[in-house]
Amino acid sequence: MCIILSRLNLNGFIIFFSKTKRYAYYVIIFAFKEYVMFKLSFKSIFLVLVFAFLFNLSSLQASEPALALAHDDKNIKWGSCLAFLGDGCKIAVIHGDPAKENLDIFFKVPADYAIPHHWHTSAERMILVSGNMTVKYDNQKSELIKTGMYAYGPSKRPHTAYCEKGNECVLFIAFEEPLDAFEIMKESKH
Repeated sequence: MCIILSRLNLNGFIIFFSKTKRYAYYVIIFAFKEYVMFKLSFKSIFLVLVFAFLFNLSSLQASEPALALAHDDKNIKWGSCLAFLGDGCKIAVIHGDPAKENLDIFFKVPADYAIPHHWHTSAERMILVSGNMTVKYDNQKSELIKTGMYAYGPSKRPHTAYCEKGNECVLFIAFEEPLDAFEIMKESKH
């Protein structure tokens, strides 16, 4: 007599776990209309489950399509930035959801354009893909970033930036946390 304890269906693999009267464990794996039956220990059953889970997880990750595009691609949908960043500022979400973790964007401003003092909850991993930009983080010296250079901005570190004269500046930015930007207002003297 065989009692079926459980059944898993994982990407074409159907796994039945069964137990006989003598408490021997059997695993029957049906894969693509073929089947194999094994007599396994509890430890081996655990390893089969781990393998099945990892196989399923890897196939889920692989189901997302790859993406490659240039900052001047005509299919990119540019939108406005937050009002405090000015009318010249544009943003395009190229991968992910702005309300969720792990977001990639293009950030674009015209040449000779100042980006006001602000900070983000997330760290920023950036590559300047067009133009030359001077970036100044609080309590650090300013850095001139040239086309093709990488820059890292720590989370919650206030900064300003300036797109130098010549070409517009386009930054690729990878955010770890959901997208945000908070303006830092200058104190007024009365």
